[in-house]
Amino acid sequence: MFKIIAIIVLAISTAGAGYFGWTQKKSSAAATEQIAELTQKVEESDKKVEASEEELAASKEMLPPLMTKAQELEAVKAAFSSGTVLKDLEAAYAKEKKGLSPERQLGLAGLRLLTNGTKDPATVEAFQKALEMTDWKSQQKVICAAQNALAAAGEKVKVMSECASEAPTAKGEMKVDTAPAKGDKKDAHGSGEKHAAHWEYEGAMGPENWGKEFPTCGKGRSQAPLNIKGPFEKVRFSVAPDYKQGQLKIVNNGHTIQVNVPVGSKIRIDGRAYDLLQFHFHRPSEEHLDGKPAAMVVHFVHKNLEGELAVLAVMLREGNENPGIKTLWTHAPPKEGPEVVPDGVMFNPANLLPREMDFFHYDGSLTTPPCTEKVKFFILKSQVNVSKEQVSEFPFKMNARPIQPPNGRPIYSN
Repeated sequence: MFKIIAIIVLAISTAGAGYFGWTQKKSSAAATEQIAELTQKVEESDKKVEASEEELAASKEMLPPLMTKAQELEAVKAAFSSGTVLKDLEAAYAKEKKGLSPERQLGLAGLRLLTNGTKDPATVEAFQKALEMTDWKSQQKVICAAQNALAAAGEKVKVMSECASEAPTAKGEMKVDTAPAKGDKKDAHGSGEKHAAHWEYEGAMGPENWGKEFPTCGKGRSQAPLNIKGPFEKVRFSVAPDYKQGQLKIVNNGHTIQVNVPVGSKIRIDGRAYDLLQFHFHRPSEEHLDGKPAAMVVHFVHKNLEGELAVLAVMLREGNENPGIKTLWTHAPPKEGPEVVPDGVMFNPANLLPREMDFFHYDGSLTTPPCTEKVKFFILKSQVNVSKEQVSEFPFKMNARPIQPPNGRPIYSN
């Protein structure tokens, strides 16, 4: 009996020892796993610390040049802080009979910024005016400077993607528009630049809402197009195109079909020369004659050496097939994309002009955002034929801005 009890006790002790050993082994494995995990986290933390130290060292190297620039800026601001130079410049510019160029307007705005700071309403207004005066193609630097200054002043302004790398927000982050690629459209009136702000001819960003992103479109007092109706005031000068044949360069920019014209074609308006930059199409015509639009219109966009814009509009009525448009439509891209330069295809813009050059004239604006004003419009009285089929082949069913209020502007006739 005693022997049996001893065997049982020995068996229980052996089992207990085995269970204890098993639990200890399991605990040891778990502990080893935890130690390995902690070791990995420590290594990752060490790497982050090392990277942070490298960034800190790099920042310390950049700090002295930035401090120097800050001191230079403070010195410049102090030099203008009395406001004397600003007053002198304003007085000098007030004598300008032709008004300020966009560059001078931007310079005046910059001097206001240095003198009065970003909280001065006149500073913000001066930069906004510089934007409204600027042609989006040839003066992108002016646009970038004005947009970045307004962004720095805390104003709600869309910054073009081309300018965004220089445009810090109030929190020091880059202000980049994230609109889809579909919104990156090119201005039909010669900008050729992609805009950060999205616009269309209908829907949420249709013409009635352009003013939300482009203030001049909503607040301008000399907007185009107009309804051409009498009474008319008489003018005695003439317009005389001198267009040359050149390599065809055609693009579907998402808003219209546009032909970019090689250097050499000009028009003389009252003896003053304007270079032809490009021409493009609207369906139906943007201008109305006695309240009625034509099937389409072609706008020839010109600029003189002073940067002044002039648009010659040729109304297209439904009739016989137009040979010039047949050539253009043959090579026009059906969808938005890059410029197409068909090998060996030449084109003369004069092919789209009527014989008679009598015109109506008024002072207007670009008919697409940013709706810049002080654009001279000349609408030819004679129209040119375009076939019904050619109108249907134009890839835009409607790309015309509605008629704008005349606001007392006279319409002239020669």
